[in-house]
Amino acid sequence: MASKFGTAGLRGLADDLSDDVVRLYVSVFLTSFPHSGCLVVGRDLRASSPRIMDAVVASALEAGLQVLDCGVVPTPALALECAVRGAPGVMVTGSHISADRNGLKFYTQEGEFTKADEQRLLQGVSDRRTPQVKGTGQVTACAALEHYAARYLNFFSKSALSGRRIGVWQHSSAAREVLPEILTALGAEVILLAPSDVFVAVDTEAISGDVRDRLVDWAAAHRLDAIVSTDGDADRPLLADEAGAVVPGDILGPITARMLGARNLVTTVSANTMVEAMNHFESVSRCRIGSPYVIEAMEEKIASGVTRVLGYEPNGGVLLGFEAHAEGRVLAPLMTRDAVLPIVAV
Repeated sequence: MASKFGTAGLRGLADDLSDDVVRLYVSVFLTSFPHSGCLVVGRDLRASSPRIMDAVVASALEAGLQVLDCGVVPTPALALECAVRGAPGVMVTGSHISADRNGLKFYTQEGEFTKADEQRLLQGVSDRRTPQVKGTGQVTACAALEHYAARYLNFFSKSALSGRRIGVWQHSSAAREVLPEILTALGAEVILLAPSDVFVAVDTEAISGDVRDRLVDWAAAHRLDAIVSTDGDADRPLLADEAGAVVPGDILGPITARMLGARNLVTTVSANTMVEAMNHFESVSRCRIGSPYVIEAMEEKIASGVTRVLGYEPNGGVLLGFEAHAEGRVLAPLMTRDAVLPIVAV
């Protein structure tokens, strides 16, 4: 098996993620981690994702589980559904990497996979421990997109983006439908840009010169106040200003944190030093690169009694570790990388 765990999730060539390989990983996952008879599943828009998701579903059904099918959905929306239901989940996505690759991102009942969870799963796969077949489960549609949109529409003011003319580069983002809906509902005039039937790999930490030129052209041609987008599974934001200039993720993170009232931050060693230069936060901790390490450091802070903890990465993803409040409205914690929160907040 050539597939392996990277900074977040199992990744590899799509051809290497054969049905047998996928079913083995999912079977061991369901054996090794607790569940209440339910598995939440979703996917991105890669050509290989429907086939891989079918294998995920088949494995869960063989184990007798109810499968909540979220369809094409942002990874943070799937994570939110798992958190609300107290259920594990599997997201089929290769995130920002090229179209010929894909992957699986696992969520336990406690949240995003940790590095310790990865080792536990890999040991089970190595031992080929698979559950005894309990029978055939069932598949039920899941309204994860609606729940995800409501998260932001119930927190931000309905006129928060009033008067803003915002371009949404849709490409093949898993959020290309829900993100414009959220922005429109918050008062923005939304201009849809360049949807694609072919998967487009967008790395928000390495925006190409061609893409930067397109952003500049779009901003001028449509008289935009901002252009927004995400990577493939919509856990990493892309935001450009009124001139089409990209705002880096390690600038989006501290601005989002200040807007939400965060006091203690966690970011990676690769993030810039803007957050320390702001002299605004009570503490700033640095960790290794990858959301599992950010989450681990956030959880250590929270366990020690530190409050209002937020994490972010240079890719722009924000992880909310506390309950934010604004004018009587509440935004619940979501300890996974999210793109919509920094886009709307900034």
